[in-house]
Amino acid sequence: MTRRLFAPVDAASVALFRIAYGATLVAWAVSWLASGWIGPALVQPPFHFTFWGFGWVRPWPGMGMWLHFGAIVALGVLVAAGLFYRVAIVLLVAAFTYAWLVEEALFQNHFYLLTLFGVLLAFIPAAGAFSLDALRHPARAIGTVPAWGVFLLRAQMAVVYLFAGVAKLNGDWIRGEPMRSMLEATLGFPLLGGRLSSHAAALALSWGGLVFDLAIVPLLLWRRTRVAAFVAAVAFHLLNAALWPIDVFPWFAIAATTLFLAPDWPRRFLPAGARHPAPAEPSPAARTAALALGAAYLAVQLLLPLRHLAYPGPVAWTEEGHLWAWRMMIRQKTGSTTFVVTDPARGTSTSENPLRYVAPWQARIMTGNPDMILQLAHHVADVYRARDGRRVEVRAIATASLHHRKEQPLVDPTVDLAAAPRDLRHARWIVPLREPFPG
Repeated sequence: MTRRLFAPVDAASVALFRIAYGATLVAWAVSWLASGWIGPALVQPPFHFTFWGFGWVRPWPGMGMWLHFGAIVALGVLVAAGLFYRVAIVLLVAAFTYAWLVEEALFQNHFYLLTLFGVLLAFIPAAGAFSLDALRHPARAIGTVPAWGVFLLRAQMAVVYLFAGVAKLNGDWIRGEPMRSMLEATLGFPLLGGRLSSHAAALALSWGGLVFDLAIVPLLLWRRTRVAAFVAAVAFHLLNAALWPIDVFPWFAIAATTLFLAPDWPRRFLPAGARHPAPAEPSPAARTAALALGAAYLAVQLLLPLRHLAYPGPVAWTEEGHLWAWRMMIRQKTGSTTFVVTDPARGTSTSENPLRYVAPWQARIMTGNPDMILQLAHHVADVYRARDGRRVEVRAIATASLHHRKEQPLVDPTVDLAAAPRDLRHARWIVPLREPFPG
């Protein structure tokens, strides 16, 4: 098994994926630059929700964020072209990851996925074919990659499909929620809009998505069903692109799914080019180090999506363990949040509207997220302390409804959130969901 992982395989599929990766980030950054959204989303808000452990990430001052996105475009072009590849891929992953870490309320799972694939590509000699580096330096035109590179790239996409399916194994998804709610936004979809809003359509798409996510990887790995499975995957992602505004993910997912095809498949459609001998085999010590790093990486990818099991209550309600777990489009909440600020020294209380501190789009995301409510409560307390020099207590009157359940408190209104720590332990101030998942 070890020898097979280090055996050279055709680099064509990995090289084509490298091109798709660079092009995806170019398209993503260009869309942000063209939309005019960088200012309102990343520069203008006086407060940013941050990921745990990344509170130090802040937007660049002045025109810095626009220049940052311009750098992503330039670096994406270099990666796609395979020019100065090793430096370009490292800088591209760093620049892209920094950009999405600025604001948690904007987070989408494919941002994390693109970062992970970029990290893997930084370790794989993906510019040995179809690249300018190979043309400029023929000695680098290896034409092969170690089999472990293809294996890790496939495994990363397999993890996404697997846990996206596992996350759907709950009573709400099986009864058609939140699919029914999401389909209500497709009433204007050409030809099918009205039909897609029916309960039957919601059930069909819910169950279809569940079966697809759990079955697609085995079908892609089995040679007899691989082509049919790939066609089904393309159709699945194109349907998602047509129904919902989910950015570049459907197109990138199609590109990533091509990794399950034979490594030399692009050569059947593109000029073959010169084939070069495989590089020298790595030393036993290098093999051991590579195996250890690969095993550690896969262990993290398999364990992170399961950490919600360490917390009480459904993750769709508490959000504890939701991030980094491929829980995509499986929960919808509505509700409202107001803060009550109490000055213990004066014995006075003041009601605070979150819109005094965050933009409306930030407030909408925060309403169903206990951790974001805690972050803003800390910020409100800091604002009062900076203004008056006194410590205040901040409580949240936050209610929410999960998948059309009766609205209920999300946060204990008697707890001073300004004094509550933000850490990885279970937040006891989250009110348990009173109406659990059916079944």
